Amino acid sequence: MKLVINNLSHRYDVEVLKDLSIHLTNYNCIAIIGVSGSGKSTLIRIMSGLEKPTSGSVIINDLDVFSNEHKKQVGFVFQHHNLFPHLSLIRNITLILEKTRGYTKKEAYDIAYDNLVKLHLKDQINKLPKNVSGGQAQRASIARALSINPKIIFLDEPTSALDPILTDEVLSAIEELRDIGKDFIFVTHVMSFVRDFADYVLFMDQGKIVEHGLPTILNNPKTSELKAFMAKVR
Repeated sequence: MKLVINNLSHRYDVEVLKDLSIHLTNYNCIAIIGVSGSGKSTLIRIMSGLEKPTSGSVIINDLDVFSNEHKKQVGFVFQHHNLFPHLSLIRNITLILEKTRGYTKKEAYDIAYDNLVKLHLKDQINKLPKNVSGGQAQRASIARALSINPKIIFLDEPTSALDPILTDEVLSAIEELRDIGKDFIFVTHVMSFVRDFADYVLFMDQGKIVEHGLPTILNNPKTSELKAFMAKVR
């Protein structure tokens, strides 16, 4: 993956991203970490093309993130699963494939089924989201993101609403996807997952990328901000 961020700033009532610039090449799993309110979710939403910044630009794999071509290559998994509550897990996926990608009902079913099986949900496909665990619903959300065959999967704290057991269940399922040829950009507060899954880390504090590098920076922080953060999350 090639990531180029130039002079990126964004504000709501206050400035949440402050003149970010970074150029990265040949990393496949980029983690964004930091305390709540540091700008992580805003950054990942801009990277995915869901939100436009106040100023600056983001280019991923030589595509502007607001181009239709980039948006077609993106799958996004939110903090909460965002499944349609009145539809079964499999219908949550087939509906998207039929309406936005033009697949026939059979094509959509086959794709949805294969991805739900990949996320260990074969026995749950006809259940409503309310009738499965939070971890299973979030895995169905990941299956939905995979079903559009994206080049990049964005995950914005996909386990923030889950207890430790379900968190481990979901993160283990994500780790199994490592070798499917996708790139990942993700926000998480689980440092063990960052160490296991990421090949590059961006640490944010107060709207800035304060430190970045290989996951080994977690063990040997150079900045006082990352040192303080790691002391709290170990």
